[in-house]
Amino acid sequence: MEFQNLLIVNKERIQYITINRESKLNALNKDTLAELHTAFTDAFANPEVSGIILTGAGPKAFVAGADISEFAGLGAAEGTALARDNQKQVFDVIANGIKPVIAAVNGFALGGGLELAMACHIRIASDNAKMGLPEVTLGLIPGYGGTQRLTQLVGKGKAMEMILTADMINAADALQYGLITHVTTPEELLPKAKELMTKIISRAPLALAAAIRSVNAGLTDGVNGYETEIAEFGKCFGTQDFAEGVAAFLGKRKAEFKGN
Repeated sequence: MEFQNLLIVNKERIQYITINRESKLNALNKDTLAELHTAFTDAFANPEVSGIILTGAGPKAFVAGADISEFAGLGAAEGTALARDNQKQVFDVIANGIKPVIAAVNGFALGGGLELAMACHIRIASDNAKMGLPEVTLGLIPGYGGTQRLTQLVGKGKAMEMILTADMINAADALQYGLITHVTTPEELLPKAKELMTKIISRAPLALAAAIRSVNAGLTDGVNGYETEIAEFGKCFGTQDFAEGVAAFLGKRKAEFKGN
């Protein structure tokens, strides 16, 4: 598929998805969200892709937020549908994906941009990053999972403060709060993301998927995360990757996982 708002590059089993609306600070309009759905769905299904790094074009923004001009004139029913559809089609697709996703946050990650980063499994940021959920300044609240995922990541108190004040935080604070896991210079952001992803995808692919499902299960209402972990643990024993991992360990060699 030809994308108008995304740049897609595959290299060494990693797919780089870059939101390419630099003149608009990579804001999420409906076309970009539709393309993100397609890109991630395709990447998760592509056997040549083992992990995905998501970033924004240019030095100023990862994603500065949603395209607010598209909100004008919407009523309550349309707003509800907007949040439900995009959560289901984009943010939940990423969060529940069977392959690891790292958000490489450069510059502003605000509103829907921070929500997009939080849907990814891991977040790292350059030291010029600014993150926040400013929706209450528009008479809104975060609508793409922000109230839930921020609370899961930083705890209720800090999430309440960030959402209710609409204040931005810098990368150092985001690291302290647990919102991100690494801070780099802007120049080292993508190399660090590649380093981290390369280490991750050297592990057993089916085990990675099982680990993602198990962690997510513990954060899902009505699901017993411990039971999910037990079931996923057991299923791993039926994989060839498990047999290869044990054989490699006992043979004191590097495992060669095939994802089966």
